[in-house]
Amino acid sequence: MASSSGTKGDMGPPRSLSKRLTRALTVMDPSDENSAVDSELVPSSLAFIAPVLRVANEIEQDNPRVAYLCRFHAFEQAHKADPTSTGRGVRQFKTYLLHRLEKEEAETEPKLAGNDPREIQKYYQLFYEHNIKRGGNTKTPEEMAKIYQIATVLYDVLRTVVPSAKVDSETQKYAKDVQEKKEQYEHFNILPLHAVGVKPAIMELPEIKAALQAIRYVYHLPTFQMPEERERPVNDILEWLALRFGFQKGNVANQREHLILLLANMDIRNKNLQTYTHLEGKTVQELMDMIFKNYQSWCKYLHLKQHLDCPRDERKQQLQLLYIGLYLLIWGEASNIRFMPECLCYIFHCMAKEMHETLFNNAQHVTGAATQLVPLGEESFLKKIVTPIYEVLEKEARRNKEGKASHSAWRNYDDLNEYFWTKRCFKLKWPLDLKADFFVHSEVIKSRHKRHNQTVGKRKPKTNFVEVRTFWHLYRSFDRMWIFFILVLQAMIIIAWHQRVSSNVLFDEDVFRSVLSIFITAAILNFLRAVLDMVLSFHAWRSLKVTQILRYLLKLATATFWLIVMPLTYSRSIQNPTGIMRLIDNLGADWQNQDLYYYCIAIYFLPNILASFLFLFPFMRRVMERSNWRIIVLLMWWAQPKLYVGRGMHEDMFSLFKYTLFWITLLISKIAFSYYVEILPLIEPTRTIMNITVSNYDWHDFFPNATHNMGVVISIWAPVILVYFMDTQIWYAIYGTIIGGIYGAFSHLGEIRTLGMLRARFENVPLAFSKRLVPYSKGEAKRHRGDDMYDRINIAKFSQMWNEFISSLRNEDLISHWERDLLLVPYSSSDVPVVQWPPFLLASKIPIVLDMAKDFKENDDAELFRKIKSDDFMKSAVIECYEILKQVLIGLLLDEGDKEIIRQICNKVDSSIRDRRFLREFDMTGLPLLNEKLDRFFKLLMEDYEDLELYRSQIINKLQDIIEIIIQDVMFDGHKILENFNQGNEKEQQKFEKVNINLLESSSWKEKVVRLHLLLTVKESAINVPMNLEARRRITFFANSLFMTMPPAPKVRNMLSFSVLTPYYREDVLYSPEELKKENEDGISTLFYLQKIYPDEWNNYMERIRDPKLSYFKRDKNEMDRYWVSYRGQTLARTVRGMMYYREALELQCFLDFADDDAIFGGYRAIDTTHRNYKTLKDRAQALADMKFTYVVSCQVYGAQKMSSDPRERGHYLNILSLMLEHPTLRVAYIDEREETVEKKTEKVYYSVLVKGGDKLDEEIYRIKLPGPPAKIGEGKPENQNHAIIFTRGEALQTIDMNQDNYFEEAFKMRNVLEEFLKRQRRRPTILGLREHIFTGSVSSLAWFMSNQETSFVTIGQRILANPLRVRFHYGHPDIFDRIFHLTRGGLSKASKTINLSEDIFSGYNSTLRNGYVTHNEYIQVGKGRDVGMNQISLFEAKVANGNGEQTLSRDVYRLGRRFDFYRMLSFYFTTVGFYFSSMVTVLIVYVFLYGRLYMVLSGLEKRILDDPYIRQSKALEEALATQSLFQLGLLLVLPMVMEIGLERGFRTAIGDLIIMQLQLASVFFTFQLGTKAHYYGRTLLHGGSKYRATGRGFVVFHAKFADNYRMYSRSHFVKGLELLMLLIVYEVYGHSYRSSSLYFFITFSMWFLVASWLFAPFVFNPSGFDWQKTVDDWTDWKKWMGNRGGIGIAQDKSWESWWNGEQEHFKYTNLRGRVLEIILASRFFIYQYGIVYRLKISHGRKDILVYGLSWFVMLTVLLVLKMVSMGRRKFSTDFQLMFRILKALLFLGFASVMTVLFVVAGLAVSDIFAATLAFLPTGWALILIAQACAPCLKGIGLWVSVMELSRAYEAIMGLVIFMPVVVLSWFPFMSEFQTRLLFNQAFSRGLQISMILSGRKEEKSSTS
Repeated sequence: MASSSGTKGDMGPPRSLSKRLTRALTVMDPSDENSAVDSELVPSSLAFIAPVLRVANEIEQDNPRVAYLCRFHAFEQAHKADPTSTGRGVRQFKTYLLHRLEKEEAETEPKLAGNDPREIQKYYQLFYEHNIKRGGNTKTPEEMAKIYQIATVLYDVLRTVVPSAKVDSETQKYAKDVQEKKEQYEHFNILPLHAVGVKPAIMELPEIKAALQAIRYVYHLPTFQMPEERERPVNDILEWLALRFGFQKGNVANQREHLILLLANMDIRNKNLQTYTHLEGKTVQELMDMIFKNYQSWCKYLHLKQHLDCPRDERKQQLQLLYIGLYLLIWGEASNIRFMPECLCYIFHCMAKEMHETLFNNAQHVTGAATQLVPLGEESFLKKIVTPIYEVLEKEARRNKEGKASHSAWRNYDDLNEYFWTKRCFKLKWPLDLKADFFVHSEVIKSRHKRHNQTVGKRKPKTNFVEVRTFWHLYRSFDRMWIFFILVLQAMIIIAWHQRVSSNVLFDEDVFRSVLSIFITAAILNFLRAVLDMVLSFHAWRSLKVTQILRYLLKLATATFWLIVMPLTYSRSIQNPTGIMRLIDNLGADWQNQDLYYYCIAIYFLPNILASFLFLFPFMRRVMERSNWRIIVLLMWWAQPKLYVGRGMHEDMFSLFKYTLFWITLLISKIAFSYYVEILPLIEPTRTIMNITVSNYDWHDFFPNATHNMGVVISIWAPVILVYFMDTQIWYAIYGTIIGGIYGAFSHLGEIRTLGMLRARFENVPLAFSKRLVPYSKGEAKRHRGDDMYDRINIAKFSQMWNEFISSLRNEDLISHWERDLLLVPYSSSDVPVVQWPPFLLASKIPIVLDMAKDFKENDDAELFRKIKSDDFMKSAVIECYEILKQVLIGLLLDEGDKEIIRQICNKVDSSIRDRRFLREFDMTGLPLLNEKLDRFFKLLMEDYEDLELYRSQIINKLQDIIEIIIQDVMFDGHKILENFNQGNEKEQQKFEKVNINLLESSSWKEKVVRLHLLLTVKESAINVPMNLEARRRITFFANSLFMTMPPAPKVRNMLSFSVLTPYYREDVLYSPEELKKENEDGISTLFYLQKIYPDEWNNYMERIRDPKLSYFKRDKNEMDRYWVSYRGQTLARTVRGMMYYREALELQCFLDFADDDAIFGGYRAIDTTHRNYKTLKDRAQALADMKFTYVVSCQVYGAQKMSSDPRERGHYLNILSLMLEHPTLRVAYIDEREETVEKKTEKVYYSVLVKGGDKLDEEIYRIKLPGPPAKIGEGKPENQNHAIIFTRGEALQTIDMNQDNYFEEAFKMRNVLEEFLKRQRRRPTILGLREHIFTGSVSSLAWFMSNQETSFVTIGQRILANPLRVRFHYGHPDIFDRIFHLTRGGLSKASKTINLSEDIFSGYNSTLRNGYVTHNEYIQVGKGRDVGMNQISLFEAKVANGNGEQTLSRDVYRLGRRFDFYRMLSFYFTTVGFYFSSMVTVLIVYVFLYGRLYMVLSGLEKRILDDPYIRQSKALEEALATQSLFQLGLLLVLPMVMEIGLERGFRTAIGDLIIMQLQLASVFFTFQLGTKAHYYGRTLLHGGSKYRATGRGFVVFHAKFADNYRMYSRSHFVKGLELLMLLIVYEVYGHSYRSSSLYFFITFSMWFLVASWLFAPFVFNPSGFDWQKTVDDWTDWKKWMGNRGGIGIAQDKSWESWWNGEQEHFKYTNLRGRVLEIILASRFFIYQYGIVYRLKISHGRKDILVYGLSWFVMLTVLLVLKMVSMGRRKFSTDFQLMFRILKALLFLGFASVMTVLFVVAGLAVSDIFAATLAFLPTGWALILIAQACAPCLKGIGLWVSVMELSRAYEAIMGLVIFMPVVVLSWFPFMSEFQTRLLFNQAFSRGLQISMILSGRKEEKSSTS
């Protein structure tokens, strides 16, 4: 190969190498001739040859031989780097490349010369001369960067092919020039800083020039001495910092652009461009204040001197920029350490000091000479600073065991960051001392007895807080709330107990004394809090300060003191009774004789009085908490220990007043309701029950002498007390609904919600648009008020925006061409004296006028014009039609005489109207005929033509008809005009035969014709335009938002710059053709499904692509179908399209800001970009859009997808690449994993890489090396965000998830929203909350339920959270972050494994704890998709419940709960973890209620009590039971949903939707999800097991198998549902004989409903759930799954055993406390057996304990027999079949004999068998649960297999019980049709045929052919 190069023998491998490599290819197929393959599939260890192969592909068509030489060079380099092919994929790649080289060597030959050396030299010279020498001044920086890259690679190849002595001088000269200039032409992100030649518009902006000049000011900086004794020049301060501290080149380039854009965007704001030359000092100071606010706070907290010294001379700005640059460079290279903001503060503190010493050392001051410095290596900072800290993080993360270890067993990000909250961090020294305690970690050892890489040794203590898995965290974090509710409950019970005794109960001395006992309870609860603080912080004690430990001990001692003193003094006060009146009279008079208890209360209450005083003055508390004065810290030490975060989070007085009033009102209502409805009605029944004596029980009672029936009292009171603690959540829903509705109404929400309302107010829309969205200063607006030209310009600006909005709707296929034309406003301004409204407003106005005019008589001019003028739109339509018709006719005619006739006719019209003679001179009866002719004429004008002459003759003919009708039929004396004209013209000729056909080519003229035709012809049908519901919603919301309060819009140049960041993993980018056509089990494809779901949009799409004017016929139909479907799913393509609307909106806004009046009147789309001024305008608009907006998608695994051989992964890569090529400003960040050889060892190296779309492939912009794999440390999504955040720009950052969308009209309001950050009347927000629209609501009923639920949360829910409650956080929604605030405080979210599972909300917690401010804004919205299938929704709810469980354990919730004031703490609790705890309590109430009833029924107490005459007469017990049904009030939680729908769509619609939702079984769905929340929240707190659950976001058109549903819901719903079912059955069977059936139904109805929902909701909401054939298939699949054996590698969906083992995974990692709790909870099942066996007839009424003992003998005997059968099956069934059959026969005979004896001798009844089933089945289940908790012991003694077999039997029984009703319902064919209508009712209401879809009866798809 390339033998002429002369290098083959030295460098090339032998040709026989290709024959020895016979291993099958796994990376690529050698037969694949795709030229782009080899360059993109290079193994990571050979990544350096990828540019060479790219160049080969690039020049392939130009010169195949040189391309061959490039590939040969690449092969040689690869072979040299890895001669033995040990790297992953290297052998396969080299084999492929050899095959291709062999083929190309034979097929290619030199074209320019006779041999390869001369060929490549000649080609290199031609390439240089053509592209660099001649094209350097005409090409863009992007093109030049690519050219220089190719030239550099070509010269490298040339040096390989050509011996150095044979390289001619011309080539060397060119190569030297390329080498010197190539750095000026590197690929850039936004700013081509080194561009020469054609300067991009962005580099000509004065703000960019000023910022660049500032950072390039390097005078007075010490120089660097290179090893070769020469001075190293620096270009800017960032390069100087890089050389001084060893930062990476990619990091420096990235932060250089970052800093320039920050400075430029901040400095230009409100500047005069004429005098703008340099960067202002206050801009740099402002940026310093923002970046270093946290650092300064950290220094003050630790009492350190800030290292931000700046001299007061000309060097001040330079030094300030050095500090800013240093911090940004540290942050940009810190990798995972960015989650540790105070660690960054420490690093900066040390490095700033070092830098300051470098700049101002003594030698420089003495000698005055600049100091010579030795530059550090490029990766010095990474290796010496970042990597050691990263390794600590990595070792701690390894202890986490993938989220399975206890939180207390390892230190997370917070623990390590909080190490830097004390001065102990300075033990690390500087440079970092790797022997410091922080770095000394227990080593990873390898042992035969231990698993590989297991971390052992003494662990480091937690810092400040320990996340212990226990429910006690709820009490510890919110102790004030629990203490308040418990004390109020105690007081209410005491008062209610005495209510019947004394009417004036509060002033009764005994009652008052009893009420004061609440302080004893308070002492007990405070003691509990002190104990919990000690116990739960145990693992952090070694890290605590002595003062913190002392405080804990003193708190415990004080609590113990009061725990002893309070009861003692209270007991003394009873002996010396005093009433309230006497106390008031004698208080203080003779204190020696007063009760000591009252003084103890006063002293005990004193701290609370002081706290209440400070509560009333929040500013005082805020100042005290934030103070770093040691005296203040000492004073605050007892009340609130000093902590870096959570200080001074108190709101202003007005906010405090609002949420305090809210909660006081709510609590009064709740307490009054609880007293009068829950507590008081129970008092009398309790008294009565306690006075009844029961001596005869139905079972063996262990406490026969117990008095007062306390078991019954507890059974009655327990559910009510739980309701008391839960119902505050319901009251919050009620009050939140009311207040949220009021706030929404005052915010003008829903004022325009229908097309009728839009029409009524559309006249005001342009004015509102100008006021809200057009940037004018107040003075300018006042100056031009009443100016007609000013108003016309504003309306023109509105028209530009409105038309772009309508065009976006058309491009999204939400409207048709016809609807688009009706909604558009003319782009070009014509000489029409009225406002040209959209035709849909003027529709039918002209036909109405024509119909009305023909009935008027000659003298009715005034009445006719009065009626026309009474309707403004009608008047506008008439005038506009007249004026445009005149313009069209005159413009169309060429002959001046013809034009004059038209003018005379028009003058006649004008004069007749002016003289009130119109009806006398014109015949209105001729207008309908004229209208008909005009209709045909305009249709002809709009048609396309082929024969020009024929077309011209048709136009002339129609035109002459029109003129004839006007003159002869409409005008009474029209013939006179022609006669007068003919008299003046001697030469007679045919009139109206010369027309200007060329006029038809003008777009503005066509626009007039289309508009005039619509005005003349469209009638009532336009009233419903647009037809599409989504288009209506968007138009009405946008119009409504213009009347809402929002900040005024700044000019684009003055607006805040912002970025959008979207994390992406492996979700769908675009649906593949296979996915579109893939059919489900019913034969339905996704494309066909969507055609039926969105029929109007599909028709609009087909109309669009068939429009010949749009040239879609050139594109692939399948590719366009992919995009159409993908834009209706939850795909990355949809998200990218939506976010790119920001850029489109910015470009339009730039045009409106800078264009002159002529351009604005001419139209945005109509401007001529070839015109120099307009091209400059367009270039400036694009430059400003680049400056203000950046969109980064963090595709974490993009690099792996590029290299993957999996077709799906490869497809994702290609789709992302196509998005980059389609959107040139889109940036993709990813983590690149490479294999590199370090010290002769192959190591994996990780990089953060930013790429953009190039010509055909991606182009790398920045590459920053990482200390290790970032995603290995924390949760996936926040780590993905964190690695990419360094590539974002601007002062604000919007977080957008992968399932979100955006709209053009909403993007137009972005600059208004960003102004919220600059509002001066209040503190600057740190997070701007935005509302969402859930766009998945139309897919199915479930999607509709979720859409309504989510909509209520993101609107009314967050509205009230933000104001008045002040507890809104970040919920993973499209919130906008103050970017600089958050990048200096830990980023956009927290990332610790497991504990930060709900990572988004922790960013809100972190922001609030660090004195941030979160708002909510509803005048702008962003689209969001939600899960649409039952299983998807359940997975999502499980994930959120898991996340809330972890939040409960977190330090953030603890600190917020402790440091918020009381009322804000209540808001925080009930809107976060409290909601999930209340959900769990709701379920717990059902359990407590039914087990209480079970106890009363089985013990016989309920019957004895009900048989009591007084009870029967007073109905006391019935009252008590009725009270307990109050938990059913949970249905009121639907109120916010109803309120929000009513507010935005009308209350009639809201009520209708509510009724329809109930008919569609929404209550069943929400009840089912209640079980999901309760199960996963409770399990998380007990055992852990939280994990990210991928829900999938596809279209749910498939049927979930029964086995799938059983696996998903068995433990969370089915087991619990069956348990409740058994409780209800036992309660009914054993209490039916004496109980009122109506009472039973009233009490248990909701429980039966809950049971039915939990057992059957998955099947009700499962498509085709009641289809008979699918039911049969499900049964077959279920039996197969149950019978399959498990084992290593067997998936859970393949075997019951694998699934069963997986369900117990949490037991492997739970602690002893969790196992004990499980055993205790499982023991509840034993009550069935204990209660029922005494009721068996075979027991003959005996009550002794022996009966229960015999029942256990029977139970054990049954288990033993089952064990024998199981063993026999395993041991004898194969080899000893006969023996096994004999064994089974003997067992059967024995069983029959025993049963016969029992029936005949012992008196066993048939009913006893059923009763025994109810008794023993729960016992067996309890044994299984206990066995699972004790699994290690049972495995040791060999009983585990028996437990598994017993479990299999139970699972089979449970599955059968659940499956049988499904089978029965499936037998009836109508059930399937009913279920289809139930699931897809929304689709039916829009005329869909889902039943046809789900039954597989496809229609003829002619529309797709």
